[in-house]
Amino acid sequence: MADAGAADIGLAERIRNALARVIDPEIRKPITELDMVGPITVDDTGAADVTIKLTIVGCPAATSIERDVREATAATPGVTSVAVDVQVMTTAERQALTERLRGGRSARGIPFGPESLTRVYAVTSGKGGVGKSTVTANLAVALAASGLRVGLVDADVHGFSIPGLLGLVEDGLAVKPTQVGDMILPPVAHGVKVVSIGMFIDAPTDGTTAVAVAWRGPMLHRTIQQFLTDVFFGDLDVLLLDLPPGTGDVAISIGQLLPHAEVLVVTTPQAAAAEVAERSGVVARQTGQRVHGVIENMAGLPQPDGSVLQLFGSGGGEALAERLSIGQDAPVPLLASVPLSVPLREGGDAGLPIVLSDPTDPAAAEILRLAGQLAARPRGLAGRRLGVSTN
Repeated sequence: MADAGAADIGLAERIRNALARVIDPEIRKPITELDMVGPITVDDTGAADVTIKLTIVGCPAATSIERDVREATAATPGVTSVAVDVQVMTTAERQALTERLRGGRSARGIPFGPESLTRVYAVTSGKGGVGKSTVTANLAVALAASGLRVGLVDADVHGFSIPGLLGLVEDGLAVKPTQVGDMILPPVAHGVKVVSIGMFIDAPTDGTTAVAVAWRGPMLHRTIQQFLTDVFFGDLDVLLLDLPPGTGDVAISIGQLLPHAEVLVVTTPQAAAAEVAERSGVVARQTGQRVHGVIENMAGLPQPDGSVLQLFGSGGGEALAERLSIGQDAPVPLLASVPLSVPLREGGDAGLPIVLSDPTDPAAAEILRLAGQLAARPRGLAGRRLGVSTN
Protein backbone atom coordinates (compact mmCIF):
# COMPACT_ATOMS: atom_id res chain seq x y z
CA MET A 1 0.00 0.00 0.00
CA ALA A 2 1.14 3.51 -0.72
CA ASP A 3 1.64 6.12 1.98
CA ALA A 4 -1.62 6.99 3.77
CA GLY A 5 -1.11 10.61 2.78
CA ALA A 6 -1.71 9.62 -0.81
CA ALA A 7 -4.98 7.86 -0.01
CA ASP A 8 -8.10 8.79 -1.95
CA ILE A 9 -10.54 9.57 0.88
CA GLY A 10 -13.40 10.14 -1.56
CA LEU A 11 -12.92 6.75 -3.21
CA ALA A 12 -12.73 5.06 0.19
CA GLU A 13 -16.10 6.57 1.07
CA ARG A 14 -17.57 5.38 -2.23
CA ILE A 15 -16.31 1.87 -1.45
CA ARG A 16 -17.96 2.01 1.96
CA ASN A 17 -21.21 3.07 0.29
CA ALA A 18 -20.90 0.14 -2.12
CA LEU A 19 -20.41 -2.25 0.81
CA ALA A 20 -23.80 -1.20 2.14
CA ARG A 21 -25.18 -3.52 -0.54
CA VAL A 22 -23.37 -6.52 0.97
CA ILE A 23 -25.82 -8.42 3.17
CA ASP A 24 -24.79 -10.74 5.98
CA PRO A 25 -26.53 -13.99 4.92
CA GLU A 26 -27.31 -15.00 8.52
CA ILE A 27 -28.42 -11.69 10.05
CA ARG A 28 -29.88 -10.42 6.75
CA LYS A 29 -28.69 -6.87 7.23
CA PRO A 30 -26.02 -4.79 5.45
CA ILE A 31 -22.56 -5.37 6.90
CA THR A 32 -22.08 -1.62 7.19
CA GLU A 33 -25.03 -1.44 9.62
CA LEU A 34 -23.51 -4.25 11.67
CA ASP A 35 -20.15 -2.50 12.09
CA MET A 36 -18.50 -5.34 10.22
CA VAL A 37 -16.52 -2.97 7.99
CA GLY A 38 -13.27 -1.66 9.42
CA PRO A 39 -10.73 0.75 7.90
CA ILE A 40 -10.72 1.24 4.14
CA THR A 41 -7.65 2.68 2.48
CA VAL A 42 -6.93 3.40 -1.19
CA ASP A 43 -3.56 4.44 -2.57
CA ASP A 44 -2.91 6.81 -5.44
CA THR A 45 -3.01 3.93 -7.97
CA GLY A 46 -6.52 2.86 -6.96
CA ALA A 47 -5.41 -0.20 -4.98
CA ALA A 48 -7.97 -0.70 -2.19
CA ASP A 49 -7.42 -2.41 1.17
CA VAL A 50 -10.68 -3.26 2.98
CA THR A 51 -10.94 -4.64 6.51
CA ILE A 52 -13.98 -6.69 7.48
CA LYS A 53 -14.79 -8.05 10.93
CA LEU A 54 -16.61 -11.37 11.19
CA THR A 55 -18.77 -12.14 14.21
CA ILE A 56 -16.86 -15.25 15.28
CA VAL A 57 -13.89 -17.41 14.34
CA GLY A 58 -14.97 -19.92 11.73
CA CYS A 59 -18.08 -17.94 10.76
CA PRO A 60 -19.91 -20.13 8.20
CA ALA A 61 -20.75 -17.04 6.15
CA ALA A 62 -17.11 -15.95 5.91
CA THR A 63 -16.53 -17.13 2.35
CA SER A 64 -19.64 -15.51 0.91
CA ILE A 65 -19.10 -12.25 2.80
CA GLU A 66 -15.47 -11.97 1.68
CA ARG A 67 -16.48 -12.76 -1.91
CA ASP A 68 -19.26 -10.16 -1.92
CA VAL A 69 -16.99 -7.53 -0.34
CA ARG A 70 -14.33 -8.18 -2.94
CA GLU A 71 -16.83 -7.95 -5.79
CA ALA A 72 -18.53 -4.80 -4.47
CA THR A 73 -15.16 -3.10 -3.98
CA ALA A 74 -13.82 -4.10 -7.39
CA ALA A 75 -16.99 -2.78 -9.06
CA THR A 76 -16.47 0.69 -7.57
CA PRO A 77 -15.22 3.08 -10.28
CA GLY A 78 -11.60 4.03 -9.69
CA VAL A 79 -10.57 0.80 -7.93
CA THR A 80 -7.77 -1.06 -9.71
CA SER A 81 -7.16 -3.91 -7.26
CA VAL A 82 -8.63 -5.26 -4.02
CA ALA A 83 -7.15 -6.75 -0.87
CA VAL A 84 -9.51 -7.93 1.88
CA ASP A 85 -8.22 -8.21 5.43
CA VAL A 86 -10.50 -10.59 7.38
CA GLN A 87 -10.56 -10.09 11.16
CA VAL A 88 -12.84 -11.17 14.01
CA MET A 89 -14.86 -8.92 16.30
CA THR A 90 -13.68 -8.42 19.84
CA THR A 91 -15.86 -9.55 22.74
CA ALA A 92 -16.97 -5.96 23.31
CA GLU A 93 -17.85 -5.53 19.63
CA ARG A 94 -19.91 -8.73 19.63
CA GLN A 95 -21.75 -7.60 22.76
CA ALA A 96 -22.50 -4.24 21.14
CA LEU A 97 -23.77 -6.05 18.04
CA THR A 98 -26.16 -8.31 19.98
CA GLU A 99 -27.55 -5.33 21.92
CA ARG A 100 -28.04 -3.39 18.69
CA LEU A 101 -29.87 -6.31 17.10
CA ARG A 102 -32.11 -6.54 20.16
CA GLY A 103 -32.99 -2.89 19.79
CA GLY A 104 -30.70 -1.72 22.57
CA ARG A 105 -32.08 -4.20 25.09
CA SER A 106 -29.42 -6.26 26.84
CA ALA A 107 -32.02 -8.36 28.66
CA ARG A 108 -33.49 -11.26 26.73
CA GLY A 109 -37.19 -11.67 26.17
CA ILE A 110 -39.65 -13.17 23.70
CA PRO A 111 -40.02 -10.64 20.86
CA PHE A 112 -43.27 -12.19 19.60
CA GLY A 113 -45.56 -11.22 22.47
CA PRO A 114 -49.08 -9.76 22.21
CA GLU A 115 -47.70 -6.33 21.21
CA SER A 116 -45.68 -7.75 18.33
CA LEU A 117 -46.82 -7.13 14.76
CA THR A 118 -45.65 -10.61 13.76
CA ARG A 119 -48.35 -13.10 12.85
CA VAL A 120 -47.66 -16.27 14.85
CA TYR A 121 -49.10 -19.58 13.61
CA ALA A 122 -48.76 -22.79 15.61
CA VAL A 123 -49.22 -25.76 13.28
CA THR A 124 -50.50 -28.80 15.11
CA SER A 125 -52.13 -32.18 14.55
CA GLY A 126 -53.76 -34.84 16.64
CA LYS A 127 -51.53 -37.67 15.48
CA GLY A 128 -48.29 -38.20 13.62
CA GLY A 129 -48.02 -39.21 9.99
CA VAL A 130 -50.50 -36.68 8.59
CA GLY A 131 -47.83 -34.59 6.83
CA LYS A 132 -47.91 -31.67 9.26
CA SER A 133 -44.21 -30.87 8.95
CA THR A 134 -44.24 -31.20 5.17
CA VAL A 135 -47.14 -28.78 4.95
CA THR A 136 -45.49 -26.38 7.41
CA ALA A 137 -42.17 -26.36 5.54
CA ASN A 138 -43.80 -25.75 2.17
CA LEU A 139 -46.12 -23.11 3.60
CA ALA A 140 -43.17 -21.25 5.13
CA VAL A 141 -41.27 -21.27 1.83
CA ALA A 142 -44.36 -20.18 -0.10
CA LEU A 143 -44.91 -17.25 2.29
CA ALA A 144 -41.24 -16.23 1.93
CA ALA A 145 -41.51 -16.46 -1.86
CA SER A 146 -44.43 -14.01 -1.69
CA GLY A 147 -42.07 -11.43 -0.20
CA LEU A 148 -42.77 -11.87 3.51
CA ARG A 149 -40.10 -12.19 6.19
CA VAL A 150 -40.66 -15.66 7.62
CA GLY A 151 -39.26 -17.59 10.58
CA LEU A 152 -39.84 -21.26 11.35
CA VAL A 153 -39.37 -22.94 14.73
CA ASP A 154 -39.21 -26.72 14.60
CA ALA A 155 -40.86 -27.32 17.97
CA ASP A 156 -41.31 -31.04 17.27
CA VAL A 157 -38.39 -31.75 19.58
CA HIS A 158 -38.68 -35.54 19.57
CA GLY A 159 -39.52 -35.93 15.89
CA PHE A 160 -37.73 -33.00 14.25
CA SER A 161 -37.77 -33.16 10.46
CA ILE A 162 -37.79 -29.54 9.29
CA PRO A 163 -34.01 -29.33 8.57
CA GLY A 164 -34.23 -32.31 6.23
CA LEU A 165 -37.38 -31.06 4.52
CA LEU A 166 -35.69 -27.71 3.78
CA GLY A 167 -32.31 -29.09 2.75
CA LEU A 168 -30.48 -27.85 5.86
CA VAL A 169 -28.47 -31.06 6.19
CA GLU A 170 -24.79 -31.78 5.68
CA ASP A 171 -23.27 -35.24 6.01
CA GLY A 172 -26.50 -36.55 7.48
CA LEU A 173 -26.76 -33.92 10.23
CA ALA A 174 -28.64 -30.65 10.42
CA VAL A 175 -26.44 -27.61 9.82
CA LYS A 176 -25.33 -25.75 12.93
CA PRO A 177 -26.43 -22.18 13.64
CA THR A 178 -23.89 -19.48 14.38
CA GLN A 179 -23.75 -18.32 17.98
CA VAL A 180 -22.66 -14.76 18.76
CA GLY A 181 -22.39 -14.43 22.52
CA ASP A 182 -25.77 -15.51 23.85
CA MET A 183 -27.47 -14.84 20.53
CA ILE A 184 -28.16 -17.62 18.01
CA LEU A 185 -28.28 -16.77 14.31
CA PRO A 186 -30.61 -19.22 12.55
CA PRO A 187 -29.66 -20.80 9.22
CA VAL A 188 -31.67 -19.61 6.23
CA ALA A 189 -33.27 -21.95 3.70
CA HIS A 190 -35.21 -20.70 0.68
CA GLY A 191 -35.65 -17.32 2.40
CA VAL A 192 -36.88 -18.82 5.69
CA LYS A 193 -35.00 -18.44 8.97
CA VAL A 194 -35.05 -21.84 10.68
CA VAL A 195 -34.19 -23.26 14.09
CA SER A 196 -34.54 -26.87 15.20
CA ILE A 197 -33.26 -28.97 18.08
CA GLY A 198 -31.69 -31.12 15.40
CA MET A 199 -29.18 -28.32 14.79
CA PHE A 200 -27.78 -28.73 18.30
CA ILE A 201 -27.29 -32.48 18.34
CA ASP A 202 -23.91 -34.03 17.57
CA ALA A 203 -23.38 -37.20 15.59
CA PRO A 204 -23.67 -40.46 17.58
CA THR A 205 -20.38 -42.02 18.67
CA ASP A 206 -21.66 -45.60 18.85
CA GLY A 207 -21.70 -46.22 15.12
CA THR A 208 -25.43 -45.62 14.70
CA THR A 209 -26.86 -42.96 12.42
CA ALA A 210 -30.03 -41.92 14.26
CA VAL A 211 -30.09 -39.19 16.90
CA ALA A 212 -32.80 -39.00 19.53
CA VAL A 213 -33.92 -36.52 22.17
CA ALA A 214 -35.20 -38.17 25.36
CA TRP A 215 -36.35 -35.16 27.37
CA ARG A 216 -39.26 -34.57 29.69
CA GLY A 217 -41.47 -31.54 30.30
CA PRO A 218 -39.26 -28.99 32.09
CA MET A 219 -36.37 -29.35 29.65
CA LEU A 220 -38.72 -29.22 26.67
CA HIS A 221 -40.22 -25.98 28.00
CA ARG A 222 -36.78 -24.41 28.47
CA THR A 223 -35.76 -25.43 24.96
CA ILE A 224 -38.79 -23.83 23.33
CA GLN A 225 -38.34 -20.73 25.48
CA GLN A 226 -34.69 -20.48 24.43
CA PHE A 227 -35.66 -20.77 20.76
CA LEU A 228 -38.00 -17.82 21.21
CA THR A 229 -35.60 -15.64 23.23
CA ASP A 230 -32.06 -16.43 22.09
CA VAL A 231 -32.59 -16.94 18.36
CA PHE A 232 -32.34 -13.70 16.39
CA PHE A 233 -35.13 -13.77 13.81
CA GLY A 234 -35.26 -10.01 13.34
CA ASP A 235 -38.47 -8.28 12.32
CA LEU A 236 -40.70 -11.05 10.96
CA ASP A 237 -44.01 -10.81 9.18
CA VAL A 238 -44.84 -14.42 10.00
CA LEU A 239 -43.51 -16.94 12.53
CA LEU A 240 -44.53 -20.57 12.07
CA LEU A 241 -44.10 -23.20 14.77
CA ASP A 242 -44.18 -26.86 13.80
CA LEU A 243 -45.57 -28.50 16.94
CA PRO A 244 -45.32 -32.19 17.81
CA PRO A 245 -48.52 -34.17 17.29
CA GLY A 246 -50.92 -34.51 20.18
CA THR A 247 -51.56 -32.48 23.30
CA GLY A 248 -48.35 -32.93 25.28
CA ASP A 249 -45.84 -30.70 27.03
CA VAL A 250 -44.70 -28.68 24.02
CA ALA A 251 -48.23 -27.73 22.99
CA ILE A 252 -48.93 -26.54 26.53
CA SER A 253 -45.62 -24.62 26.66
CA ILE A 254 -46.43 -22.85 23.39
CA GLY A 255 -49.80 -21.92 24.82
CA GLN A 256 -48.10 -20.42 27.87
CA LEU A 257 -45.31 -18.63 25.99
CA LEU A 258 -47.39 -17.46 23.00
CA PRO A 259 -51.03 -17.38 24.14
CA HIS A 260 -51.95 -15.06 21.28
CA ALA A 261 -50.70 -17.49 18.61
CA GLU A 262 -53.23 -18.65 16.04
CA VAL A 263 -53.50 -22.38 15.47
CA LEU A 264 -53.58 -24.25 12.17
CA VAL A 265 -54.80 -27.83 12.65
CA VAL A 266 -53.61 -30.40 10.10
CA THR A 267 -55.53 -33.62 9.52
CA THR A 268 -56.11 -36.21 6.82
CA PRO A 269 -59.61 -36.75 5.39
CA GLN A 270 -59.93 -39.93 7.46
CA ALA A 271 -62.63 -39.63 10.14
CA ALA A 272 -60.43 -41.23 12.82
CA ALA A 273 -57.61 -38.74 12.19
CA ALA A 274 -60.00 -35.80 12.26
CA GLU A 275 -61.45 -36.90 15.57
CA VAL A 276 -57.98 -37.06 17.14
CA ALA A 277 -57.00 -33.72 15.60
CA GLU A 278 -59.95 -32.06 17.28
CA ARG A 279 -58.27 -32.58 20.66
CA SER A 280 -55.23 -30.53 19.67
CA GLY A 281 -57.47 -27.64 18.69
CA VAL A 282 -59.42 -27.87 21.94
CA VAL A 283 -56.21 -27.82 24.03
CA ALA A 284 -54.99 -24.78 22.09
CA ARG A 285 -58.18 -22.92 22.95
CA GLN A 286 -57.85 -23.91 26.59
CA THR A 287 -54.48 -22.11 26.70
CA GLY A 288 -56.04 -18.97 25.21
CA GLN A 289 -55.07 -19.49 21.59
CA ARG A 290 -57.46 -19.13 18.68
CA VAL A 291 -57.93 -21.80 16.01
CA HIS A 292 -57.55 -19.98 12.71
CA GLY A 293 -58.38 -22.89 10.45
CA VAL A 294 -58.01 -26.49 9.35
CA ILE A 295 -55.70 -27.84 6.67
CA GLU A 296 -56.68 -31.17 5.17
CA ASN A 297 -53.67 -33.06 3.83
CA MET A 298 -53.49 -36.24 1.73
CA ALA A 299 -56.85 -35.55 0.11
CA GLY A 300 -57.99 -37.17 -3.13
CA LEU A 301 -55.29 -38.29 -5.58
CA PRO A 302 -56.13 -37.32 -9.19
CA GLN A 303 -55.95 -40.28 -11.59
CA PRO A 304 -54.95 -40.26 -15.28
CA ASP A 305 -58.55 -41.02 -16.30
CA GLY A 306 -59.83 -37.95 -14.47
CA SER A 307 -61.20 -39.80 -11.46
CA VAL A 308 -60.03 -39.12 -7.91
CA LEU A 309 -58.73 -41.85 -5.60
CA GLN A 310 -59.89 -41.12 -2.05
CA LEU A 311 -57.19 -43.21 -0.41
CA PHE A 312 -57.86 -41.79 3.07
CA GLY A 313 -61.56 -41.18 2.67
CA SER A 314 -63.15 -37.76 2.39
CA GLY A 315 -64.83 -35.09 4.45
CA GLY A 316 -62.61 -35.27 7.54
CA GLY A 317 -61.24 -31.76 7.20
CA GLU A 318 -64.65 -30.17 6.75
CA ALA A 319 -66.12 -32.16 9.66
CA LEU A 320 -63.20 -31.13 11.88
CA ALA A 321 -63.67 -27.46 11.00
CA GLU A 322 -67.35 -27.67 11.90
CA ARG A 323 -66.62 -29.29 15.27
CA LEU A 324 -63.90 -26.78 16.15
CA SER A 325 -66.26 -23.93 15.32
CA ILE A 326 -68.39 -24.90 18.31
CA GLY A 327 -67.54 -22.65 21.24
CA GLN A 328 -65.55 -20.14 19.16
CA ASP A 329 -66.92 -16.72 18.20
CA ALA A 330 -65.92 -16.95 14.54
CA PRO A 331 -66.41 -20.12 12.49
CA VAL A 332 -63.28 -22.20 11.89
CA PRO A 333 -62.83 -22.57 8.13
CA LEU A 334 -61.34 -25.41 6.11
CA LEU A 335 -58.47 -23.35 4.71
CA ALA A 336 -57.06 -25.86 2.26
CA SER A 337 -57.40 -29.42 1.02
CA VAL A 338 -53.99 -30.60 -0.19
CA PRO A 339 -54.20 -33.60 -2.53
CA LEU A 340 -51.92 -36.60 -2.26
CA SER A 341 -48.79 -35.98 -4.30
CA VAL A 342 -45.77 -38.15 -5.01
CA PRO A 343 -43.68 -35.08 -5.99
CA LEU A 344 -44.58 -33.49 -2.62
CA ARG A 345 -43.07 -36.48 -0.85
CA GLU A 346 -40.07 -36.60 -3.17
CA GLY A 347 -39.40 -32.91 -2.58
CA GLY A 348 -39.39 -33.51 1.16
CA ASP A 349 -36.90 -36.35 0.80
CA ALA A 350 -34.66 -34.18 -1.38
CA GLY A 351 -34.90 -31.08 0.80
CA LEU A 352 -36.42 -29.06 -2.04
CA PRO A 353 -39.98 -27.86 -1.31
CA ILE A 354 -42.41 -28.59 -4.10
CA VAL A 355 -43.78 -25.04 -4.03
CA LEU A 356 -40.44 -24.06 -5.59
CA SER A 357 -39.52 -27.14 -7.63
CA ASP A 358 -42.94 -27.80 -9.20
CA PRO A 359 -45.44 -25.02 -8.40
CA THR A 360 -47.93 -26.42 -10.93
CA ASP A 361 -48.30 -29.69 -9.02
CA PRO A 362 -51.84 -29.80 -7.53
CA ALA A 363 -50.51 -30.07 -3.98
CA ALA A 364 -48.09 -27.19 -4.53
CA ALA A 365 -50.83 -25.08 -6.11
CA GLU A 366 -53.09 -25.60 -3.09
CA ILE A 367 -50.35 -24.68 -0.60
CA LEU A 368 -49.46 -21.61 -2.66
CA ARG A 369 -53.13 -20.60 -2.66
CA LEU A 370 -53.21 -20.94 1.13
CA ALA A 371 -49.99 -18.94 1.45
CA GLY A 372 -51.51 -16.16 -0.65
CA GLN A 373 -54.55 -16.13 1.60
CA LEU A 374 -52.44 -15.88 4.76
CA ALA A 375 -50.08 -13.33 3.22
CA ALA A 376 -53.03 -11.03 2.50
CA ARG A 377 -53.87 -10.74 6.19
CA PRO A 378 -52.62 -7.53 7.86
CA ARG A 379 -49.76 -7.79 10.31
CA GLY A 380 -50.78 -8.55 13.91
CA LEU A 381 -52.03 -5.43 15.63
CA ALA A 382 -52.72 -3.52 12.43
CA GLY A 383 -56.06 -5.17 11.75
CA ARG A 384 -57.23 -4.86 15.35
CA ARG A 385 -56.23 -1.20 15.60
CA LEU A 386 -58.07 -0.41 12.40
CA GLY A 387 -61.10 -2.33 13.61
CA VAL A 388 -61.17 -4.62 10.58
CA SER A 389 -61.60 -8.37 10.42
CA THR A 390 -58.37 -10.36 10.35
CA ASN A 391 -59.91 -13.67 9.31
